[in-house]
Amino acid sequence: MTHYRSMSLALLVSIAVAGLGSAGEFDWPQWMGPRRDGISRETGLLKEWPTEGPPIAWQASSVGLGYAGVAVADGRVFVLGTRDDQSYLFALAESDGNNELWATPIADIFENGWGDGPRSTPTVDGDRVYAMTGAGTLVCCQVEDGKELWRVTMQDLGGEVPVWGFAESPLVDGPLVICTPGGEKGAIAALNKMTGELQWQSAEVTDGAQYSSVIKQAPGGRPQYIQLLQKVVFAVDPEDGRLLWKEDWPGQVAVIPTPLYQDGKIYISSGYGVGCRLIEMDGAGDKPIEPNPYENKVMKNKHDGIVLLGDYLYGYSDGGGWTCQEFTTGERVWRTKNFPKGSVGYADGMLYCLAEKSGEVVLVDASPSGWQERSRFTLSPQTEQRNPKGGIWCHPVIANGKLYLRDQELLFAFDVKQR
Repeated sequence: MTHYRSMSLALLVSIAVAGLGSAGEFDWPQWMGPRRDGISRETGLLKEWPTEGPPIAWQASSVGLGYAGVAVADGRVFVLGTRDDQSYLFALAESDGNNELWATPIADIFENGWGDGPRSTPTVDGDRVYAMTGAGTLVCCQVEDGKELWRVTMQDLGGEVPVWGFAESPLVDGPLVICTPGGEKGAIAALNKMTGELQWQSAEVTDGAQYSSVIKQAPGGRPQYIQLLQKVVFAVDPEDGRLLWKEDWPGQVAVIPTPLYQDGKIYISSGYGVGCRLIEMDGAGDKPIEPNPYENKVMKNKHDGIVLLGDYLYGYSDGGGWTCQEFTTGERVWRTKNFPKGSVGYADGMLYCLAEKSGEVVLVDASPSGWQERSRFTLSPQTEQRNPKGGIWCHPVIANGKLYLRDQELLFAFDVKQR
């Protein structure tokens, strides 16, 4: 069983150190968490749930329609939704989501045949919060009272609304806000986070926007913004948006999952039969080493997310079921169809999987040894307003001892902390 190595020592150490923190330390201030990797470093969480599920801390029913995820920071929960023919940015009290601190209208409702409303996660940075609507309006608001400070539309930057709307979650990096309008002026844009003023646009790549979010990494010590579009994966220089490298990608229909990074290697995946690829950068971080270590169809992840834990990737592969894949070789370690298609989160040694159609939630060991289910319950109540073509598509979020799940206007916070 030496092939089935456990999580890397580095990851275990980082999780253990993080577990020493106090309440409020394990905020989730943006899409996929503090490091944009989908991993919560929190420990001391329940390893099993009662039959009816973990205790409910609170349930809010007024965050409006949409597929936007939650951000949790500084005692507040931030989320986008629709109300009264408008898209709103909401701030709720983390202690009780029924306490709405403020609601700021930011744009008309984005309408779509799979469900109306916003579909991205706000990004909190200090006393400001940044949010993108489905139609591509990016706003900056004050955390304290929701006052709008500036706005820019992706159309201002030359972009066009993708079929299913803008789903990217903005990245805040130092003085910049990074977004992906796509189009002739340049696929990626960097804005001054204080004013919204354009700083640069990556004119060497002009493909249209898709649904993935930018990550920042520094292979070989070379900082770069990495993004995946339908037909290309590429990186640009944070200083001026200059293209550093790019590779073709055979994406189909919609390209959604955010790239993952570890030890100079970039992992990407898409659904609709496409599959996955590992890109290994050279020692200076200037360009990929050819050929790629692998490209295969072990993981065909549509929009459900993947987590990378040490040497192993975990996620749902279309047609294959829940899958564990070895990161460096691309080999399948195990797969199962014991649970329906859905999204995944991770905390304290466990996978939190959410079925997109039934609303079932399962707690599973994050282990290369196989699918070991510990608990399961079904989310209840569920919305009566979901579009028939839609699903429960917001990914699970684990922050400060709570598991957050959203089904349209319904937002649940479950208490998953050991007592």
